[in-house]
Amino acid sequence: MEKLFRNKTLILVVSIAIPVVVALLFRVSINGYDLSFLPPIYACINGLTAVLLLLAIQAIKSGNRKRHESLMKVNLFLSLAFLVMYVAYHITSEPTSYGGDGVMKYVYYFILVSHITLSVAVTPLVLFTFSRAFNSEFDRHKKLAKITFPIWLYVAVTGVIVYLMISPYYS
Repeated sequence: MEKLFRNKTLILVVSIAIPVVVALLFRVSINGYDLSFLPPIYACINGLTAVLLLLAIQAIKSGNRKRHESLMKVNLFLSLAFLVMYVAYHITSEPTSYGGDGVMKYVYYFILVSHITLSVAVTPLVLFTFSRAFNSEFDRHKKLAKITFPIWLYVAVTGVIVYLMISPYYS
């Protein structure tokens, strides 16, 4: 029980620390590095994450737990890689504003705000879901995964959409 409590505490600390550190790093500006090549890469990571999430669901529904586990571990790694690249790009580059207008501007900002909000919310969900599987609490894992999966999929897909909508405005 104590180990589980430590896991909960660690997950909560990490889940709070990530958005706080990312927000603080957005105030940091490091000049002299051109990382303008990163946005299409991390957009592809989001797309790949979405595909692998769907394949992982298919794997578990067909009873292939080992494949499901492998795919989910890859997704965790991809999410970490995304986060590192996203922060690296944003601390070395000027912000890019959406240049569209009319109804598309509202669509873009709705997608962006929902994407950012849910990306913060999905972090503890993913970590708790993974922790439950890791601790062989499969009934609890399955219950939480039913909530985590659609949110994580939405975040991955909208990450690609946000990139596609803003990419014409990169300098």
